[in-house]
Amino acid sequence: MILGGSYRPKSRRLCLPDTRKIWGIAPDSINDVMFGSDAWKEALVGRKTAKGFWTAIGPQLGLNSAEEIDGFRRRYHADEAINPGVAELIHLLCGRYKLAVLSNSPPGLVNWLADWNIRHLFDVVFCSGDEGVAKPDPTAFEMTLGRLGLEPGAAVFIDDTMEHVKAAEALGLHGICFTTAEVLWDRLNALLKSP
Repeated sequence: MILGGSYRPKSRRLCLPDTRKIWGIAPDSINDVMFGSDAWKEALVGRKTAKGFWTAIGPQLGLNSAEEIDGFRRRYHADEAINPGVAELIHLLCGRYKLAVLSNSPPGLVNWLADWNIRHLFDVVFCSGDEGVAKPDPTAFEMTLGRLGLEPGAAVFIDDTMEHVKAAEALGLHGICFTTAEVLWDRLNALLKSP
C-alpha cells in the first residue's frame, strides 16, 4: 500500500487566523504564494532545500528578515498534523501489508514523519525532494514499487490528487482518490476483500 497526499488533512487553507495580525499576511493568499511558486516546484525535486524554499518565498509573503521567515516557518510546521483517521488506518495495516509513503515534498520528509511518530510504520519513504523526481512521473511509482518489492497489480496507491491516482492506475496499480478517512476505509475494505 502506497500513500501519496492522503496522510495530512487536505483542506489546510493555512490554519493561522492570526497571520494578518502577526505578519500582515492575508491567510487566503498564503497557500497560493507558497505552493504556486517556482521555489516550491524546485524544492519538490530537490533543486532547492527546504531552507532555500523558505528564504525564497519569505519576501513574497512580506517576511523581510531571517527571523521573521524562521518564525513563520516554525509556526507553519507546528500547525502541520497527520490526519487522525489515516493515522489509525496506518497503525492497523502496519505489519499486515508493506507500506510506503510516496510524497511530493521538499527534502526532509522523513523528519516530519518521525516528528509525528509514524516513520517506523513505513517500509519505504519516497520523498520527491530527496529523490529528484515527483508524481505523476512514472519513475516515482516504479522506484517505490521496486523498493517495496511489489509488482504494480499487487499495490494500492492512495492520493488526494486525481492526476496522481490516474498515473498510478496507468502503470497497473489499484488507485484510490482520497477524500476522507471513512471513505478510504470503505474503499480499502472492498478492494482487499475482492479476489
